[in-house]
This record gives sequence, structure tokens and C-alpha cells, in this order.
Amino acid sequence: MELTKNIFFNTDKLVANSTVKISYTGKLFQEHAEEVIIHYGFGLNWDNLADVKMEKTDLGFQAEITLDDSDCLNFCFNDGNDNWDNNDNKNYTFEIEELPTSLLVQEEVALDTRPRLRRSYIWSKKIRLAIYKVITYLPKIISGNYKRKITNKD
Repeated sequence: MELTKNIFFNTDKLVANSTVKISYTGKLFQEHAEEVIIHYGFGLNWDNLADVKMEKTDLGFQAEITLDDSDCLNFCFNDGNDNWDNNDNKNYTFEIEELPTSLLVQEEVALDTRPRLRRSYIWSKKIRLAIYKVITYLPKIISGNYKRKITNKD
């Protein structure tokens, strides 16, 4: 997903407490920098500052970072030689969304029980297999083209 020119994420949304891969093909990559470091922090005050050296690939520089539960991710790039790409002194800022808890299902699981497949899943598998067999073999049986394999026993 391209959120801004020359910066790509491997996900549609930035979700709190998840890991995201950032790909950068901006000014420093286009000027053939040997290395690029992403300088990032969270929230308006750039909390939990970190610098990560990005891996150079044919498609740009890439790095994985873990998002915290802040409201936004701020970052900029440098090449280690005091050359910066900071979005014309505005930095790159992207909103971090919270994981919707309404989609989570909480179950009590005892440690001594093993997880079982849902009955509806098992039945759907059985029904699909039966339909497959009917579609595959019924026309052959009706037309008389069904031949049973004969095995030679000595």
C-alpha cells in the first residue's frame, strides 16, 4: 500500500502493537545512498525514539519496526552523512489505529484440553467432499465410462 510518494507499507492500515515493513524509494535512494537509517518515534512528542538501519534492495531500502499503542508514527530518513529526507521539514506522520476489540472472541481454554475443530467446519468439509464425489463420479457411472481399477493378485 502506498500511503505517500516513495514510502510503502506491507499492510493497509497501521495497527497498534503490530510489526510493519516500511519500504523507502525516496530522495536518498534515488541519489544512490549506500545506507539509509529510519529515525522514528510515536505520538506528537516523538516518544520511544529509535534509529534502524534499513536493508538495501533493488526495490529500495526496507526495515521492519514494531508499532506501539500511540496515536501516530513519525519518521524521517538519513544516510549517515547528514543528508536527510524529512518531507520538507514536516516529517512523515501516519495515524496508528487501535485493534478493534469487537472482532475478538474470548474463550476460556483449560490447559489439559486440546483444541477441537468446530462442528460446522467438519460438516462443511464432509458436504464439500460428498458434492465433489457426486459431480466427479455420477456422470461417469450414468454414461457407463466408469471403470474400476483391477488389481492382479498372485
